Amino acid sequence: MKFNPFFLKMTAIASLVLLPLSPSFAANAVSTHGALAVKGNQIVGADGKPASFAGPSLFWSNTGWGADRYYNADVVAYVQKEWNATIVRAAIGADKNGGYAADPEGNFAKAERVVDAAIAQGMYVIVDWHSHDAEKNPALAISFFEKIANKYGKTPNLIYEIYNEPLQNVDWSKKIKPYAEQVITKIRAIDPDNLIIVGTQTWSQDVDKAAADPIKGFSNIAYTLHFYAGSHKQDLRDKAQKALDGGIALMITEWGTVNANGDGGVDKKESDLWIAFAKKNNLSMCNWALNDKKEGASQLKPGTAPDGKWTDENLTENGIYVKNMVLNWDRNKD
Repeated sequence: MKFNPFFLKMTAIASLVLLPLSPSFAANAVSTHGALAVKGNQIVGADGKPASFAGPSLFWSNTGWGADRYYNADVVAYVQKEWNATIVRAAIGADKNGGYAADPEGNFAKAERVVDAAIAQGMYVIVDWHSHDAEKNPALAISFFEKIANKYGKTPNLIYEIYNEPLQNVDWSKKIKPYAEQVITKIRAIDPDNLIIVGTQTWSQDVDKAAADPIKGFSNIAYTLHFYAGSHKQDLRDKAQKALDGGIALMITEWGTVNANGDGGVDKKESDLWIAFAKKNNLSMCNWALNDKKEGASQLKPGTAPDGKWTDENLTENGIYVKNMVLNWDRNKD
């Protein structure tokens, strides 16, 4: 019999459904929606219907930066149980000090901890190659994603994000797209169908350029849209709508309620507008960042223990806003 990874994924999902599960586990995201796919400009579940998810993004995983202490099962369980998060993002630092290039074993282990925890909680998990210069060293990204694909490629929970935020001067057609095609080819040789998200030019804002020149020859490819509500407003929503109208699928793998520099207060008005836009278009959202750095984008107050035993007293203004947004994600989507 020919090896069929998709069949194995669906068999695994079916076996979960047949077990005598508790109501909370039976309703988890992956058992509900199954293997994700791209259909036109939508990300859909196994039933072919649009599916979108909300949760947090962890901060850079880099060794020595301090945020990696939140890369653990207790933290992932907390956001699933207390926030009803259906997705979590592991931002694996690639090429900066303490990143994968300098500490491959340490950073890969951090990715494993988050992916394993997400699988245990029935969540989708984005494994993000967190870099602004990834096109300069595709071999490094390939080595990382081949390991991820070999270990987790048969699980429907996994989503690959192969380039976090290309810079403004990194041309989509000449540099980002060729890089992406190299990495996607290697992933698809191992995992033929899990969702792959491709970063776009200008810190993943120029999604219109990707729509004008999309990647072809591969299935289940979507594109990254990032925004920070204090800085990015209706003009970027218009650009995103243009990209969707052009036929590509988008995922908001990172967004902030604050300014683009990661600081400032919550811009509730613009954040509410962005959330409404995402719900209208069935876009998933991961908020930056589940960390305790002293800045507006952090969800946790400085010094918060990495044990997931948190109350609202441990959450920042941003953390409270995001918790409520995630809790209510599946309500009144229209």
